[in-house]
Amino acid sequence: MKKILFITATIAGIILLMIAVFFITIHSPASKQNKTAYLYIDDRKDYAGLLSQLQTTAPIKNLSLFKGLASAMKYPENIKSGRYVVTPGTTYLQLVRMLRNGHQMPVKLTFNNIRLKKDFAERIAQQLMFPADTLLLRLNDAQATASLGLDTNTILTLFLPNTYEIYWNTPAGKFLEQMKKEYDRFWTDKRLAKAEAIHLSPAEVSILASIVEEETAQPAEYATIAGLYINRLRKGMPLQADPTVKFAVGDVTLRRILKQHLEIESPYNTYRNTGLPPGPIRIPSIRAIDA
Repeated sequence: MKKILFITATIAGIILLMIAVFFITIHSPASKQNKTAYLYIDDRKDYAGLLSQLQTTAPIKNLSLFKGLASAMKYPENIKSGRYVVTPGTTYLQLVRMLRNGHQMPVKLTFNNIRLKKDFAERIAQQLMFPADTLLLRLNDAQATASLGLDTNTILTLFLPNTYEIYWNTPAGKFLEQMKKEYDRFWTDKRLAKAEAIHLSPAEVSILASIVEEETAQPAEYATIAGLYINRLRKGMPLQADPTVKFAVGDVTLRRILKQHLEIESPYNTYRNTGLPPGPIRIPSIRAIDA
């Protein structure tokens, strides 16, 4: 009887020890690295792909322990897309909980020096989950751009070069909605009043700013150049802006504008047409818009 009690007590002790070890282990740091790493789970929600990342991109010490804990917490059946941060101090339990609950880290999205819709779509797709073609289709869709208060020519005026916090798995439609909110926040009553004073809409201000910014690399000159163009608009004169001709030709590297360039048939040729072109020739900076 004593022997049976001893064996039982020993087994119980071993079980308690194993539980204690397991408890301590799942609360210990999981990462092999002493730097922050990121896990990306796209809309395929590929569990095998995640496990691969946990061996390469964000390597952890014990993949089997992660798999066991993930299975116990039913994570494989509850995968959520997103961008997740794994710090050197992230424990196994924290890692599984974070992934299962979809507690992702937002991306600091940036863009500048963009001229074409295609370039913009590609720049954003490099930072978010959706492909460039998905966004480009919306930028070229009359109904989609109209819902944002613009058209397919002026749609790039919606985007203001800055740094934005946005979740990596945000769909293209939601991304545009967020940019519209930023746009509406930017166009305060004060800015709208200034635009009205020069008889331009917000989109037209951005179109003019895009031309000004292509004219000079010196921000201190923005306001002066803008003033010259505004005077030409008031007088009904052609702007005669060389950057618009380069845009119309499709070669912004042109050093000399020749007669053949000035004769090109394009709504962006401000030597042949009066008024502003139908859209911006680049996404202007906030500084250029304010100037």
